[in-house]
Amino acid sequence: MKFKLFLISITCVINLSYAQQASKAKQLLDDVNELINSYNNMHITFKYNLDNKAENIHQTTKGTIIIMGELYNVNYLGGTRVYDGSKYYTILPEDEEINISTDEGEEESLIKPSKFFSFYKTGFNYAWGTNPNVKGRKIQNIVLTPKNSKSEIVSIVLAIDLKDKEIYSMIENGKNGTITTLSINKFRKNIPKITKEDFKVNLATYKKQGYTINEAQ
Repeated sequence: MKFKLFLISITCVINLSYAQQASKAKQLLDDVNELINSYNNMHITFKYNLDNKAENIHQTTKGTIIIMGELYNVNYLGGTRVYDGSKYYTILPEDEEINISTDEGEEESLIKPSKFFSFYKTGFNYAWGTNPNVKGRKIQNIVLTPKNSKSEIVSIVLAIDLKDKEIYSMIENGKNGTITTLSINKFRKNIPKITKEDFKVNLATYKKQGYTINEAQ
């Protein structure tokens, strides 16, 4: 009987510890989200890796994103994606075409600021991960696991710079063995020269260059 009570006590302590860690992890993410939302604008340089050993896939690319409120301008994979507040523009220099839409596609989930910095709020369990020192920066890893067992995601590890409370990297582990890593190389905020003009697309200029303009009806 005493042994049974001992096991129950240990289980309660462990569950309490997990709950406290989960609460601490979410609080840190909330702090990061609140700070990011306080910035007037951001300019981020990033690196994106996609790896799947079983499929022998190893891809690395770099990009930049400018953000002001809900507006953004992303240069990535040889193309540009712009949201001006009402329309989404996908500019493809290789094909010399621009696709315009008023509907938000699924690919916006990791681009649109309101989603990228707050996606963790629903559908995930939280865990307080490791606390490494990376190139002199104190990093805290927060591990997110989907509540939905049918999710294609096994886990997402968000690495937070504890000094500046900024996202250092994000690693997504998929059930198919694919690991995608988004690393922030440079993060600047509240840049005076960034204005709404950075989120406008001059279609007339592109037409003169021979671009085809495709606008969804």
